[in-house]
Formats: sequence, C-alpha cells, structure tokens
Amino acid sequence: MASENPSDRDLPTVLDAAQVARLLNLNLDYVRKLSREGVLPAHRLPGGRTFRYFKDEVLDWLRAQPVHGDEGDEADQRRAKGGRR
Repeated sequence: MASENPSDRDLPTVLDAAQVARLLNLNLDYVRKLSREGVLPAHRLPGGRTFRYFKDEVLDWLRAQPVHGDEGDEADQRRAKGGRR
C-alpha cells in the first residue's frame, strides 16, 4: 500500500502541483497560489496554464524556510502573554 506522503526518493525529477502539494503536505490551491505569487519556485511551459516544479528546487525552497521552534522569538512570547512591546 502506498503512503499518502511520498518520500522525495519516490518522486520524479519534474513534479506537477498535486505532487508538490502531497510532498509538502499542503492544500493544492495553496500550492498554486504560492506559485502564482512567485513564492514557490515554479515553471510554466510557453502557452501552458499549469505549473511544473523541479523537485530539487522545491526541496531547496523548503530548506530555506525559517523554522520556529517551541520557544519562539521574543515577539511571539509577548503576544502569547497578551503584551505588545
């Protein structure tokens, strides 16, 4: 039985939006939105309406995203306590 979240080894080099959504565990429409806005690296063939993604670019993009740990930064801690400073 195939897993719902395929590992990157199971994916081809060039992905469609649905494969990227499964890889990143995101909603398909959100992946398309990020692509249209230029946030997520995506490519369109001339005259094409659909996006294509290079697996390595998507994984590099993911690695470059900031990670917020359980402790968070000072601003996050203040917001949690109800303060604004």
